[in-house]
Amino acid sequence: FPSLFLSPPPTSPPPLLRYFYITNYTFREADQGKRGRGMAILYALVARGSVVLVEFSGAATNASAVARQILERIPGDQDTHVSYSQDRYVFHVKRTDGITVLCVADDTAGRRIPFAFLEDIHGRFVKTYGRACHIAPAYGMNDEFSRVLGQQIDYYTNDPDADRMNRIKGEMSQVRNVMIENIDKVLERGERLELLVDKTANMQGNTVRFRKQARRFRNTVWWRNVKLTYAI
Repeated sequence: FPSLFLSPPPTSPPPLLRYFYITNYTFREADQGKRGRGMAILYALVARGSVVLVEFSGAATNASAVARQILERIPGDQDTHVSYSQDRYVFHVKRTDGITVLCVADDTAGRRIPFAFLEDIHGRFVKTYGRACHIAPAYGMNDEFSRVLGQQIDYYTNDPDADRMNRIKGEMSQVRNVMIENIDKVLERGERLELLVDKTANMQGNTVRFRKQARRFRNTVWWRNVKLTYAI
């Protein structure tokens, strides 16, 4: 994948990390004009599994390369809301019904705005293309929808009403539960993300087992009460 670095990394990272390295200089050049406003969304894509259907970048970065590696490591058969941090930047991911929306934001943006952006883009994309989302080739929607990505990035980055509207709607409460992991932990070794996903799966499995055990306990108590009633 062609390098988009504006300057070489100050130190030489391990072989795998070298591919994903994001220099602070790259992003500082891109968002220095927006930094004063407290937040910036710099890059976004929509994908089906690991197939990128559309992307937009407001800066010369290698965020696209990192995003693809994240896509390849997230199972495509389960919905996901997760964030991965890298220095002052965070990769936010929303996967619903096999369609993934990802964006890179300045860490000062918090989580409510980026996930409001992801929710907005997911809704617009599915409404526009319907079932075509699931059969389109790579970059099949790029000519049309990249402009929408650019417009909405500008809106959520610069318009104060974007945050105000989402506070009023109260639709982003699930963001409180979004896990943030350092992206170095994810990309240093492939099994790191797999371990994270497995841990999530185990947590879900434990929840199911707990519910079953609770149900069996309630049934046992009920039958015990019935037997006591007949005995009396």
